Amino acid sequence: MGKDLATVVFAPEDRVTYRDKVRRCLDVFTQMLDQHIFEDRDDLTTGLEIELNLIDEAARPAMRNAEVLDRLGDPLFQTELGQFNLELNMAPRSIAGWGLADYENDLLESLGRAADKTDCGLVMIGMLPTLTAEHLVLENLSANERYRLLNDEMAGARGERFDLDIRGVERLRSSSDSIAPEAACTSVQFHLQVPPDRFDRFWNASQAIAGVQVAVGANSPFLHGRRLWAETRIALFQQATDTRPEELKAQGVRPRVWFGERWITSVFDLFEENVRFFAPLLPFLSDEDPAEVLRAGGIPRLGELRLHNGTVYRWNRPVYDVTEGRPHLRVENRVLPSGPTVIDLLANAAFYFGLVRQLAEDERPVWSRLPFAAARENFHTGAVEGIEATAFWPGVGTVPVTELVRTELLPRAYEGLDRFGVAPPVRDRLLRVIDERCRLGRNGASWQTEAVRAAERRGMSRDEALHSMLLRYRELHSTNDPVHTWPAY
Repeated sequence: MGKDLATVVFAPEDRVTYRDKVRRCLDVFTQMLDQHIFEDRDDLTTGLEIELNLIDEAARPAMRNAEVLDRLGDPLFQTELGQFNLELNMAPRSIAGWGLADYENDLLESLGRAADKTDCGLVMIGMLPTLTAEHLVLENLSANERYRLLNDEMAGARGERFDLDIRGVERLRSSSDSIAPEAACTSVQFHLQVPPDRFDRFWNASQAIAGVQVAVGANSPFLHGRRLWAETRIALFQQATDTRPEELKAQGVRPRVWFGERWITSVFDLFEENVRFFAPLLPFLSDEDPAEVLRAGGIPRLGELRLHNGTVYRWNRPVYDVTEGRPHLRVENRVLPSGPTVIDLLANAAFYFGLVRQLAEDERPVWSRLPFAAARENFHTGAVEGIEATAFWPGVGTVPVTELVRTELLPRAYEGLDRFGVAPPVRDRLLRVIDERCRLGRNGASWQTEAVRAAERRGMSRDEALHSMLLRYRELHSTNDPVHTWPAY
């Protein structure tokens, strides 16, 4: 979202002016692509953003992020939507050599330092299983005007309550008058800076593997006491931010949380779709004249285009940014939940970075043989069924995800990490986690489900079992042992 925003009321003419400015920014962006002025690096810099949950000693969500941030005084930690959320941003880097190991060490050090300075528990999990509807209310949004403003604009666009109807192993029906339920969704985002002329290949590859990523990394099986999807965060995020009333859904208007509907041939395709399909939510205007900045030899920030882009929640999002006066493009991979441990998170990162690079640089790309509809269906199936899912893959057919990963995709991920120059001991240690997770059929979602089932067999109620499971999860989470090695009880 960027900088804090003051409370304002937008007039209709503000939106018209803003829409015009966004389109002017898009024109300038096109010129920049044509003039080849983007940073073009071969090392493909990476980045990580990790969302965290705060819990108290009884495993309930702790609405204390402002207090915790004040105690930490660490710019790497920032607010997120809910008062029980934090975000940890790692410094971008190359993963060549020991880069992934450096990520792991830095993450462990940052989390340890944070734990020492607060009496809250910090938990990496896709969705707190102890959240209730009473926690996910407007009053529990973070004390930051940008979140209230975003809520007002999305609720206003919706014009009615946000309904949830998630059908999984069990069913959840609920509704809210705000976007607060979105705060239940805590994720990890992988950033990959890529050259403009290859952006389409990396984005297409990211879309092609999204279903497999979600299936193998699922970690969000419970919401409001119900067992739903293996990665319920996907369904909740889609429904909790859907600004379309039923009439617009029936007309085929796209949702703001969107997998997409086609492979692309240029990064321009994504920005152009965002401008064409989605109304502006936050029409803040900057003083920059992007065309004049470009004519003068400068690098425009394209603030309106970037802000608008930030309110369209693609699972693989295009990012334009300027660092030290140099523009670049990133794929922001947003499909995975947070956790369960730092090593699990880095194993997921190694699998993503390695596999997406290898597929993006194949002479015959997988998306030329994989129907987009099949990739979208893989994504849905992976979110619903998790590590027990099947997926369609060209030349293989429809097979269990675990088989697909172990026989087809892990070898490609090894090759991709070699292209990055990742040190073999780091490569082997992290990808072995993915291999063992698939061999044993155990990820965060299946561990949570097994632990709750075991607690219920011992006579606990569902609520008691969820609290007991989360406390045990927190204990094991702190060991940094990968989740496939955790005992169920």
